[in-house]
Amino acid sequence: MAASLSLLCGLAMTSTATLTTTAAAASSPMAYSPTIRNWKHSATMLHERKRRKSLSPPVVGAAASAVPLLRSRTTRDSSTPNIYLEVLKTAREKFTQEISFQSKDKDISLAKALLYIAAEDEAYMAFNREMDALSCLNERKDTFVPSDAQEWDCLETMPLAHKSISEWLHELDAIAKEVEAELVSRDIGCHLVAVLEAVNVVLFQSRGFKRSTVLVDSKCSYLHSVLNSGRGSAILLSIIYIEVCRRLGLTIVGSRVGEDFLIWPQTRNPEELFKVTTGHNLFAIVNGRCVEDPRSKASDVNSSSLLGLDIATNRDIIGIALANLIRLHWKRASRTNHGLMLTSPLRPVHDATEKHSVMDGSNVHLLRPQDLRLAIMASERLLILQPHNWALRRDHGMMLYYNREYSSAVQELSICMAFAPEEEAEVLEPFVEKLHLLRLESSWESLGHTGRVTVP
Repeated sequence: MAASLSLLCGLAMTSTATLTTTAAAASSPMAYSPTIRNWKHSATMLHERKRRKSLSPPVVGAAASAVPLLRSRTTRDSSTPNIYLEVLKTAREKFTQEISFQSKDKDISLAKALLYIAAEDEAYMAFNREMDALSCLNERKDTFVPSDAQEWDCLETMPLAHKSISEWLHELDAIAKEVEAELVSRDIGCHLVAVLEAVNVVLFQSRGFKRSTVLVDSKCSYLHSVLNSGRGSAILLSIIYIEVCRRLGLTIVGSRVGEDFLIWPQTRNPEELFKVTTGHNLFAIVNGRCVEDPRSKASDVNSSSLLGLDIATNRDIIGIALANLIRLHWKRASRTNHGLMLTSPLRPVHDATEKHSVMDGSNVHLLRPQDLRLAIMASERLLILQPHNWALRRDHGMMLYYNREYSSAVQELSICMAFAPEEEAEVLEPFVEKLHLLRLESSWESLGHTGRVTVP
């Protein structure tokens, strides 16, 4: 039984974000709120997109900012793309409302927040597919191109792996009922150990949930896909465990320990979690082999150290899931540029040993536009949760730079410099200065001028 729960152990590194989120930070005037400006790019970006013939639309920021530019691409008389635009807008609004700091953390639904994330990303990808289909039809009128069109017209009825958001929430309800049935069939009471063992049986034996070892499989990082396939990342399996237990009236809390995310039932007496009952203590029953592996920091956790762990809030857990999405989509976007890091362009510019640093639009690495956009969208959501996380804002600005959105990149990196430690701000400053020149050069070219603006 404990072996089955080793699936929950481990957590993908979240290099783009910290887990500390305070209400004071998010309620400040500096709280991140993407605006329509991110979509109304100058002729600079129109020129760049035309030159690269990219199918990726500009920043899908807060849902309201997603609509104008995407709508500019729907010149054909078709209602389907407009439906996707409305879903983009509504899903981001619903996500923002769900994690709002005006709500108590305990009232946040992890499942709803993650399903809104999935719906927005699915709508964005479906929009791209639909626009590709419309382009093919425009080029060859006699060609049949399959469409993603469905018999739905809003977020609530949009299918995610053939089920709506409400149906996936009912799926979690159904799992909880299966646990109750398991307890009845075994004619046992509702003792804590018995309930957790029944949860394990249903999730990892009856349902067959398994932890995926494929780090670049996006299906393992979206809640509906994990519920559908039974394969998921460690944090998604932990979230399912938490949501099922919540439906059973059992509060499960968690904390990041090293690279593991440990969960355990909330109790005022932590000593009872480490009492050996059925061959394993309760803490091991919930978390599996990682707490017994001497190579893992989780093995050092005991009743005393457990009290010193920082309990992850629901917002923190959502932040972990989003940070994993950023990491996933960045890996997929940069897979043809092995070893490329978000901060790779910063060091050459800052290298004082070089008299001249070469930096122009022509030497920006070519990345997969859809995956890069999905990484940017995940970063936007995480910035709503962590507006003062300077490292996250730096990485967000660098993704905008890779996407050749120089004006937006300059703005994000400039804000980052206000929060970053002095030594980091010194690294960013020369890069931001050259980004200003890149933006000027792009504007110069878009106005039809020949030649180049020299970058000193």
